[in-house]
Amino acid sequence: MKFTDGFWHTRPGVEALYAQEARDLAVERGADGRDELVVWAPTRVIAARGDTLNRPMLTVSLASVAEGVIRVRVEHHCGTPRDVGFEIAADDAYRASLSVDAEGGVVDAGSLRARVRRGAPWELTFEDAAGAPLTASGHKSVGYLKLAPGAPVAAEPTGVTGITTTGLAEASAYLHTQLSLGVGELVYGLGERFGPLVKNGQTVDIWNADGGTSSEQAYKNVPFYLTNRGYGVLVNHAGHVSFEVGSEAVEQVQFSVAGECLEYFVIAGPTPADVLDRYTRLSGRPARVPDWSYGLWLSTSFTTDYDEETVNAFIDGMAERDIPLEVFHFDCFWMREFHWTDFQWDPAVFPDPEGMLDRLHARGLRVSAWLNPYIAQRSQLFREGLEHGYLVRRADGSVWQWDLWQAGMALVDFTNPEATRWFQEHLRGLIAQGVDAIKTDFGERIPIDVVWHDGSDPEAMHHRYTDLYNRAVFEVLEAERGAGEAVLFARSATAGGQSMPVHWGGDNSSTFTSMAESLRGGLSLALSGFGYWSHDIGGFEGSPDPAVFKRWLAFGLLSSHSRLHGSTSYRVPWAFDNGDEAPGQSAVEVARTFATLKASLRPYLVAAGEEAHRTGTPIMRPMPLAFPGDPAVAYLDRQYLLGPDLLVAPVFSASGEVEYYLPTGTWTNWFTREAVEGGAWRRERHGFDTVPLWIRGGAVIPVVGEDGTPDVVRG
Repeated sequence: MKFTDGFWHTRPGVEALYAQEARDLAVERGADGRDELVVWAPTRVIAARGDTLNRPMLTVSLASVAEGVIRVRVEHHCGTPRDVGFEIAADDAYRASLSVDAEGGVVDAGSLRARVRRGAPWELTFEDAAGAPLTASGHKSVGYLKLAPGAPVAAEPTGVTGITTTGLAEASAYLHTQLSLGVGELVYGLGERFGPLVKNGQTVDIWNADGGTSSEQAYKNVPFYLTNRGYGVLVNHAGHVSFEVGSEAVEQVQFSVAGECLEYFVIAGPTPADVLDRYTRLSGRPARVPDWSYGLWLSTSFTTDYDEETVNAFIDGMAERDIPLEVFHFDCFWMREFHWTDFQWDPAVFPDPEGMLDRLHARGLRVSAWLNPYIAQRSQLFREGLEHGYLVRRADGSVWQWDLWQAGMALVDFTNPEATRWFQEHLRGLIAQGVDAIKTDFGERIPIDVVWHDGSDPEAMHHRYTDLYNRAVFEVLEAERGAGEAVLFARSATAGGQSMPVHWGGDNSSTFTSMAESLRGGLSLALSGFGYWSHDIGGFEGSPDPAVFKRWLAFGLLSSHSRLHGSTSYRVPWAFDNGDEAPGQSAVEVARTFATLKASLRPYLVAAGEEAHRTGTPIMRPMPLAFPGDPAVAYLDRQYLLGPDLLVAPVFSASGEVEYYLPTGTWTNWFTREAVEGGAWRRERHGFDTVPLWIRGGAVIPVVGEDGTPDVVRG
């Protein structure tokens, strides 16, 4: 949201009141028992006693919740209820050093220090342990904005004045903060975003939406960013947050929220991995996932026709073609049409679900089933939920319903503990039948014109809902399968969602362009604290041509998690062959090559997953995260490290032409064992059975040999 009209003016209908000076400072005991530096910042410089009258003042408090982390809270009217934000795991044992003197105040949190200079103009700076500046909040950066009705402060993609890109009408007042960007400073993160990896110059609205991968919207919005300057920022607000990343004020990252309070955390580095370590300590570590989840998942696809005979034909086809398969996934229509969700297998299609699942398990497969948090009106569960008050209601007491997706569908109210237990008990029945993993689809289309059982703020619940939904399912899987054996395939998430993996990229299209945008989304999500990520191999919408499908096979099977899935067409590899392919170039052979390669890499991937669990470093590592000292990688979003030592550059062309960068050092080609020196760009042409895959010099890659025994590959 943009409040200004150039450097000097505000937009029509906007009254901007900025913290003008640090008038007074004190160290006080906060409500959480921690000492905090409290700064009283009037919205004009106080030159005379009369200046204290009829003038708002902003209260800025700073405290440290962990080593290297400083919380900043800006408040206008402190008595107004505020968004409680996300669950933050503060270090209760840690105590920072706080002081006030004639110069101002200091919060020393070890690796990070905040200084507030007394007097005017307003100046709050953050520096590292050595005193080097990281970022600053300076003059006109802390603002309380009052808006007249219809004030044009948003992008207005629909052409309707006064409507934000999220569909939310503007509030009457906002708080914002700006943090400075240095020369060459680049911003990453903000969730799974499918545009450029570097966010500079972008307006980003944090608001979960089902917009597909080709839009500015995102399924997984996270109000957290990190920069190549050596720090990160989490805006602790569960509702709508608007970021202007060097776009309104090109020297600043601006973030704004509606209401009377804005809270954010500045998180120290110095490396991006250090920032993610501290951030995921606060917001949640990625959970361990079972070893089998790293194998290939095959789906029925969405609206295709299938029954047990179809499923067996797919599984037999994979086995006959020596393509390793680990998981079979049943998408939506395992349940009866118009009944989603009722947890009941369609008896006309699957008359013996328990027997079928037993037979699949006997073949060494795990089973995944699709789920959503919505209850269709035709479902028996709708009547149960209506009777017991388990469904989300409007202010007039009626159940919130609409006909998009499922006729008359309602939402489970997960703020009601009884409703959550009710949903979980039905889920336990499904798990008892033999389902091993759950695809938790949707969770973004959460209305704000409703009343929640626990009185939650509807705007905040738009994001918090996905956390409650995924957590309800994850808890059941952990309880029934054991810690480390629970795995979701989730689409929606927000800050902290990384603690309930795995997440996939959502609805992409069957093109090379969409393949590339899917990767950008995954890398952006990785820089937002998510340790695991997947995507629909071949694209979801449409049917890929053979070249797209085969290139996507290589990319997908060199990702953290790998799933073959489509919308209206199957994704079995032999559907993309006509029999006249050159040796090694058929979809079946490409699938076999890369599925076998991934199966051999399981010890390596499991170790990388363990590192994600311990430190927050993702399995798929964006180049700026993996090589923070190399300026050549700052904008690279078509390649990544898989784990610590394998560089992957997917091929996004039918011809096999690919251009990528090898960082400094010795690298060994996985397929040819050729060793080269990096620090240079490479242009190559690849068949469908290879991809740029390089081993870092000196690396030892644990693998499973062809005979099933442990082995290593050395770089």
